[in-house]
Amino acid sequence: MIVVTGATGKLGRRTVERLLERVPADHLGVSVRDPRRAQDLADRGVRVRQGDFDDPTSLVHSFEGAEQLLLVSLDRTGEECVAGHRAAIDAAVKAGVGRILYTSQMGAAHDSRFQACRDHARTEDLLRATGLPWTALRNGFYTASALLFLESARRTGDIALPADGPVAWTGHDDLAEATAAILADEGRFEGPTPPLTGAAALDFDAVAEIATRAAGRPFTRTVVPDDAFREQALAHGAPAPIADLMLSIFAAARNGEFTTTDPTLAELIGREPATFRTLLEHAWAA
Repeated sequence: MIVVTGATGKLGRRTVERLLERVPADHLGVSVRDPRRAQDLADRGVRVRQGDFDDPTSLVHSFEGAEQLLLVSLDRTGEECVAGHRAAIDAAVKAGVGRILYTSQMGAAHDSRFQACRDHARTEDLLRATGLPWTALRNGFYTASALLFLESARRTGDIALPADGPVAWTGHDDLAEATAAILADEGRFEGPTPPLTGAAALDFDAVAEIATRAAGRPFTRTVVPDDAFREQALAHGAPAPIADLMLSIFAAARNGEFTTTDPTLAELIGREPATFRTLLEHAWAA
């Protein structure tokens, strides 16, 4: 039995779909906050159980019988995030889970400029302390995040963002396929994986060139001072912690934390990962 948390989210749902191509449905379970959103999976023979990271007892029940658990990181930050992960890891131990796989991130480190990477590092410490077999999937930075930063540029033609550095932007679909491949071949990695990234690390100067070619119209790149970017985010309704979190992505990129590229993702999926241009064109066409 493989159990997947967050199975109605972007990465979790894609991973479940890829797993269903590799393992029988009755060998797969999902732990979701709202089982109604996973009814179609239940109809296909997947075990669906309610699991709430704020209700540890529910997690023990939803993880029951799992030889492997895919713990998809929470969309939270700081202590709230780590506490949720701690609850899930403790529940996995109580449920007798054989191995925990966790969706970490390239750049996970206690001294990262990016809060989420510090949260990942703390979560990896918790996994290490369990004594269970575990794997931290060091995922490349999601291309979807870059596309969100480009939303206003689609209208203005100007990518007005803080100073950055090269980032190994990586697509959800490729990461989901790799995750399913690792789960289907239990024990392939012990501890943190190599960075699971696309083939190129790009800064937003390079992204502007790609957008120009993809859209057939010019895109420029304007560097916005950090404090001005933060004020703009606040003016558009972002809470201060979210504005600071977004800004910390650029600080970490400038610090070279997301620059590394690695062939492991391509090896896992048997082809080159989707390029930034391909993912941008697909998103903008949609």
